[in-house]
Amino acid sequence: MPITLSRRGFLASTAGFIALHPFSATAAANQAHLRIMETTDLHVHVFPYDYYADKPRDTIGLARTASIIKDIRDEATNSMLIDNGDFLQGNPMGDYIAYERGMKEGDMHPVIIAMNTLGFDATTLGNHEFNYGLDFLMKTLAGADFPVVSANIAKDMGSDPTKDTTLVKPYVIMDRTVTDGAGESHDIKIGLIGFVPPQIMNWDRRHLEGKVMTRDIVDTAKAYVPQMKEEGADIIIALSHSGIGAAEHSDGMENASVPLARVDGIDAILTGHHHRVFPSKKYDGIDTVDTAAGTINGKPAAMGGFWGSHLGLIDLMLERSGNEWKIVSHGSEARPISRRNEDRSITPLVESQQNVLDSVQADHDATLAYVRRAVGKTDAPLHSYFALVADDPSVQIVSIAQSWYIAEMMKGTEYEGLPILSAAAPFKAGGRGGPEYFTDVPKGDVAIKNVSDLYLYPNTARAVLVTGAQVKGWLERSAGIFNQIKPGMADQVLLNPDFPSYNFDVIDGVSYQIDLSQPSMFDPKGNLVDENANRIVNLTYNGAPIDPAAKFIIATNNYRASGGGKFPGTGDTIIFEGPDTNRDVIVRYIVQEGTISPKADANWTFAPLPGTSVLFDTGPKAAGYAADVKGVNIEPAGDGPDGFARFRIQL
Repeated sequence: MPITLSRRGFLASTAGFIALHPFSATAAANQAHLRIMETTDLHVHVFPYDYYADKPRDTIGLARTASIIKDIRDEATNSMLIDNGDFLQGNPMGDYIAYERGMKEGDMHPVIIAMNTLGFDATTLGNHEFNYGLDFLMKTLAGADFPVVSANIAKDMGSDPTKDTTLVKPYVIMDRTVTDGAGESHDIKIGLIGFVPPQIMNWDRRHLEGKVMTRDIVDTAKAYVPQMKEEGADIIIALSHSGIGAAEHSDGMENASVPLARVDGIDAILTGHHHRVFPSKKYDGIDTVDTAAGTINGKPAAMGGFWGSHLGLIDLMLERSGNEWKIVSHGSEARPISRRNEDRSITPLVESQQNVLDSVQADHDATLAYVRRAVGKTDAPLHSYFALVADDPSVQIVSIAQSWYIAEMMKGTEYEGLPILSAAAPFKAGGRGGPEYFTDVPKGDVAIKNVSDLYLYPNTARAVLVTGAQVKGWLERSAGIFNQIKPGMADQVLLNPDFPSYNFDVIDGVSYQIDLSQPSMFDPKGNLVDENANRIVNLTYNGAPIDPAAKFIIATNNYRASGGGKFPGTGDTIIFEGPDTNRDVIVRYIVQEGTISPKADANWTFAPLPGTSVLFDTGPKAAGYAADVKGVNIEPAGDGPDGFARFRIQL
């Protein structure tokens, strides 16, 4: 399809950008300015609506991002719109379609409807596309009016990646027409190749084992890119659903965008998976990443936030020389849909695009009805504001429900009678999700929306058989979320921002303390860095020191049990694979109990460090609950950055 350039419209609406990149306004007769627009990690967020909180939210929604897309298209530059994966799962609308409505042959998924409405040119697969199984995924993709590419996931492997039978097309080469600075049209072939983290084989093993296999991202790119060039691709854009991480390549790495950008023949790279923005200062200091220039290994790159929060944008000035096109200059940015003000309020920068809202209105309404169903009551608030610093009611109820379920499942098996522990982590605990990204269920009715809020992902229940030594190792891995603290010093930063909250497992059924003065045994990725480290102290079961050789069952989920997060005691210790999601388990438990009492019992605390204090950031609404937190001395400490509230703990 032809894509055309109108320099006058571009000048009028992007003067600030032109000041940095004057090439955008001065395309010559043999030059064409191409704008690559990117969405990534949409996670079914079409409406600017928080289904968990059941209220509108100005910081999210493809319908809002659509207005930026429309503005850029109205500038009439040569443009393409590409999604970078993780569009299918991540909010209750996705779960409603997967578990309630279903996807029969010929059905259309609302996120695909919205993407078709916007006229996406292509997408790639993210890791969460596989959460509901391959059958659901393929039925969903059948409705897309655009190609879906992913090069490193195969149904059958050949002698090298180019000989694989891939699940979807590994790449596409799109014939496009661009208009140069003199108004003349030219043909160009644009290659798009996609990649997904190989870790999907662990994260969704129950759906993928025996059906597909994955290859290393960089090795796959090195095999396919020369083939794409041979087939005539003038420029090649990598759709990397993989974060910006280490500069050096290692086999099977999850966040491979930096070494991927080094592959000869790749001209630009769209990144994602990290739920961050690029270019931004978040990536300052990473080798070969230039946040000022918006490049990775010298090549233009963009990451458009998450949930529609930003539109990633790469500007390429293409110059035709003979029969070839080359990039002579470039720029990158990420345009936000909202702005956070100094008083923590949010100002929307765009309005929703009505035709996108209209396209999925029926599914939005059905999702609202789905999440508002009451399943029981709670006699105490369920919140996660302090879940990373103290035993927490939102984690407690998950642990209790998991233990209840696994105890039933163990009846009549060889494992009946073994002690059952339960591991659970807070999913909504601020961090990259922002200061509103916390569970907060008031006393009273508990609806499905609240259960989804308590347990964000559609994981399924698992049980693993471990030793007492592995229980301690599991907890040592979790304790890596904390920075090492110097005794006697005031106001040290407690939490490591690179450690995701979903890897902070609390184990219920044992009691323990965390000695923050000690180094961490593991790094944030789960790699052993100090086998002699000993943060977990006074670990007891039934009031006695835990026996390292004793056998325990831990109730958990498929992600953790299969090795997700690299926890000791996981990967090859599964003794039970449940057919039920952890959310369903929680709902069943609440229905059975009628009224739940999710009071935290302070089974874990920090070991005392006299004269020492630490600081941590949480949601502003935490102030209303601070006095009720057991086992820790918490006091307000002013405002944190980006709308967070800061608190102090006296150790």
